[in-house]
This record gives sequence, C-alpha cells and structure tokens, in this order.
Amino acid sequence: MGMNIGGRGQKAEINMTPMIDVLLVLIIIFMVITPTESKALRALAPQQSDSTTPPAATPQEIVITVAKDGAIEINQQRVEITALGDRLAGLRGITDHIFIKGDRELDYQAVAHVIDIAHGAGWDRIGLMTR
Repeated sequence: MGMNIGGRGQKAEINMTPMIDVLLVLIIIFMVITPTESKALRALAPQQSDSTTPPAATPQEIVITVAKDGAIEINQQRVEITALGDRLAGLRGITDHIFIKGDRELDYQAVAHVIDIAHGAGWDRIGLMTR
C-alpha cells in the first residue's frame, strides 16, 4: 500500500508483516493459556421419574396444647393427662419431634410436667411454641 506525496518525494508505506507477526504470537499465547478441559463442579440433574405414584406425604407436625384450665390437646384432640404418655408413645413413628404450646397465664410447672411425660414416652426433641 503506498501513498504519493508530491511528485518526486518519498513514498510512505505501512509494513504489515510485523503487525501480522504480533497478532499470530498473541493468538498462539491465548491458545496456550486457555484451558482445554473444563474444571467445573460435577452436578447431577434429577431425572424424571417413571412411576405414576405420588411421593409420600411429609410427616405431620405434632402440637401438644396445654390450656390454663389444665386441658391437654394433641393436634386439637382432647387427651386426658393419664393417657398422654401412651398416646405420645403411639405417635412416635410419625415424626421425630413434637411441639408444646402452653397458655400465657399457665404456670411453667404444668408445661414441665407435659415435657416429662413426653420424655418418658421416648421423645427427645421437644420444642416450645411461644404463640
């Protein structure tokens, strides 16, 4: 590529060879430093199920309510204090934890008695509900 400046003057010409050499060297450098194998975490996507049966239901929460008059309910079903231990032992396979909800005006001793009965029935994970 050339350019005439004036009649007999010098002819300015751009030499493309060094520019092409630099570009080829850059391409080779980028090819060398680019990793050829991806180093990502291996994740397995869940596969679609072939069965038409629905999944098992989630375990039901067990809430023991202690009213201020001493009435005890398990999930809104009234239970006598004498039968509470047997009833809780029968519910042992449903879930691994229970919740105890006491009335605001109730002494803590009544709630502690229910907790002791639950421990005696085999429950280790007992939560207290505040509201």
